[in-house]
Amino acid sequence: MSPIPVSPRLRRLVIERAADRCEYCLLHQEDTPFTHQIDHVFPLKHGGATTSENLALACLDCNRYKGSDLSAIDPATGLVVQLYNPRTQTWRQHFQCDGAAIRGVTPSGRATVNLLRLNSSLRMLQRRALLDAGRYPEPNSS
Repeated sequence: MSPIPVSPRLRRLVIERAADRCEYCLLHQEDTPFTHQIDHVFPLKHGGATTSENLALACLDCNRYKGSDLSAIDPATGLVVQLYNPRTQTWRQHFQCDGAAIRGVTPSGRATVNLLRLNSSLRMLQRRALLDAGRYPEPNSS
């Protein structure tokens, strides 16, 4: 299926709503060499629409690892669960920061952390440097 272009107005709305932060890992656009991308929470190939209610801001890594997935395996239970949905769920209900690590506190949170590789060594190093510089948000800020 051909992607439906995101209009400049809709793109601005998504970016402003997310305050220039990836809605999955909270990385600010200014702290990455690559432009954050517009993610279809429910991908087009699964019938998702190009509407504000279905779009999220995602850094390159989160968007790449999420791809068109809607679910993943919760590593704690081995069950298939839906991924975290930034349009209908609150970040801090599913995740918490533990230093530079992002911990999933629900089945969806754990599955999302695992699938998006939020705690890969490179991503942890980046967040540690941002924490040390005061540039990574407090977990209660999102």
